[in-house]
Amino acid sequence: MVDIRHCLPGLLLAAVFGVTPITGAVAREKSQVAKPAEVAARGPREAKDITYGDWQKLCFKPGGAPTLCRTSITGRFPTGQMAVRIDLIEREDSKTARLQLFVPVGMHLQHAVKLTVDQGSPHQVPYTWCLTNACIAGDVADSKLIKDMESGKALVLEVVDSNLLSLTTTLPLAQFASARKGPPAKTMQQDVDE
Repeated sequence: MVDIRHCLPGLLLAAVFGVTPITGAVAREKSQVAKPAEVAARGPREAKDITYGDWQKLCFKPGGAPTLCRTSITGRFPTGQMAVRIDLIEREDSKTARLQLFVPVGMHLQHAVKLTVDQGSPHQVPYTWCLTNACIAGDVADSKLIKDMESGKALVLEVVDSNLLSLTTTLPLAQFASARKGPPAKTMQQDVDE
């Protein structure tokens, strides 16, 4: 039979020395999280096989809640699969709008989506989450960006893929202002019985 008093010093040493490397690993992991690696894109390429539809405004009026409108454009690959979708989401009771972008999975998420109207200043839109078939970038829409989109001709969208190649596509802006300011193409209403 083993006397526990003889094993106690060995267990204490194992506990002290066994915890030290784990603590060091946790500290190293935290320092890596605090400082994301900066990786530059290796080169550009243009996505030329995307076909864009028209800008369209859809509104949603849930029972008793403020109306929410989404001015959107969708780009599709020749296969019919969605390549890009941009939504400008505005709520009836709010002065701020939200810009939301859907792009295919496989993007380097540390690089935010970059939007440039004509030859203007770029706007960064960070990724917020990914689904199985798309990654979503979103943020409060800068009022200057919205004004630029209303008066601009083209919106250049740039993402960085998992191969660290910068991928660009150009979206038309000719109908954006009239779609946003005009009546909705469709309003979906939901009545809630209380």
